Amino acid sequence: MLKEKIKKYISEKESQSTTEGVVLFREEIEFAEQNQLAGESHLVEKDANTRFADAYIERCDKETENMLKNETSAFLSEPLDYFKKHKNEFIYFESKWFDFVNVDAISLEVDDVFGTYDVMLGLKFQKKYDKQLKEYLNVHLSGEETKFDLMFSNEDGLWNLNFALNYVKGFREEMTVGEAFQLIYHFLFKLVEAVEPAQ
Repeated sequence: MLKEKIKKYISEKESQSTTEGVVLFREEIEFAEQNQLAGESHLVEKDANTRFADAYIERCDKETENMLKNETSAFLSEPLDYFKKHKNEFIYFESKWFDFVNVDAISLEVDDVFGTYDVMLGLKFQKKYDKQLKEYLNVHLSGEETKFDLMFSNEDGLWNLNFALNYVKGFREEMTVGEAFQLIYHFLFKLVEAVEPAQ
């Protein structure tokens, strides 16, 4: 699926492209090159900080789940510890880029008990991939506490995945919100890349 999505994206952008080539980010370019998906297309790497410039962002109240404010991409430059100072809030985040990683939206908040940055999402994979998903998460999340919670929802036909961002390689408490979402995206991209060959 990832192969098809990236190949389709490249061919669509190539047909609309002028002289600059097809603009993508590092994860997609590396994947396209490894899998020879670019064909004759010239791939141009875009600054990772711009990936979520047009994301849909809501700051919400944890208790009521009501939206407090619809944020612009300027919120991405806030320090991540904003959520430690506002423990009653979570962020709801949508981006077209999540289509590559089989996710519609992501929520991020600070856990009231452990103080970890918790990432919550629905992952579109069939139920039969439970072994591969669990193996990947066990290997790539390094922490003392419970690292993740993964449960299949027959109702939605997707995996409800919660994990602590603190246990993802590359995590730093001093990150911005934008850098945190780049790290989440990178982690999910590598997860999808690892699980998909099993399909």
